[in-house]
Amino acid sequence: MKQYLDLVKNILDNGELKQNRTGVDTLSITGAMLKFDLRDGFPIITTRKAPIKSTMTELEFFIKGYTDKQWLEDRGCKFWSDWCNPQKVPYGNDEDTKRKMREEKDLGPVYGKLWNNFNNDNNPINQLQNAIDTLKKDPFNRRILVSAYNPTLLSQQALPPCHYVFQLLSNGKELDLSFNMRSNDVGLGLPANIAEYAALLILIATQVNMIPRYLVYFGTDVHVYVNHIDALKEQLKREPKKLPKMTIICNKENWSIYDWNSQTDWRLEEYNPYPAIKMEVAV
Repeated sequence: MKQYLDLVKNILDNGELKQNRTGVDTLSITGAMLKFDLRDGFPIITTRKAPIKSTMTELEFFIKGYTDKQWLEDRGCKFWSDWCNPQKVPYGNDEDTKRKMREEKDLGPVYGKLWNNFNNDNNPINQLQNAIDTLKKDPFNRRILVSAYNPTLLSQQALPPCHYVFQLLSNGKELDLSFNMRSNDVGLGLPANIAEYAALLILIATQVNMIPRYLVYFGTDVHVYVNHIDALKEQLKREPKKLPKMTIICNKENWSIYDWNSQTDWRLEEYNPYPAIKMEVAV
């Protein structure tokens, strides 16, 4: 994960100061790419402890198309607790609005809903299942994309999708996944994004009987929040450790990723990170 740390250093050294809707400024660069070979290990940050259990819980939430954040909170994942469907509670930065946003459980048609039902019940399209089916029938296809960005539904989403599209590419034996992000919190968000899409790549590869290979990240507005700078400087002092191994458990004939349970059906072996470093999320 040294390339992740190199990206952090680049932003701290060269980022432009920008204001944004959260009220917490960022240091931002335009454009970044990272590429990981999963045959070398599972790409999870080792210079601080990552919230891998919550990351895997969120992934199951997306795969199954859920939109009620209570499901996440019941399983100990607080990633979405501060947001909600803006048609239920319009976004605001004052404390009363933040409280109401925390109390409202509906997130609207966020990522998984669009993966599984792009048109939101109007001529539904299950993009995720279509992608898996296409990989089985036509593995060299260059049109296997899954999009979470539907302009007609943005006003209903707790947050407009940051990682708005992913693409699957195969040579018939090995499977690659690339994902694009329009906006990326590099301190808190990117390590979870990388681990989550790496796990998704492994899950899909398992179902289509391929070897997971390259994970590629493309970011556009790639930024560090100014209240994360000290924490990231501390992290840069730490030498990355050996990457762990991720194992997906599937003990069922004709197993599908929809059968996967994030609470029981995976193991992360030889993960020995440095202690956690606290960073506050910008809402």
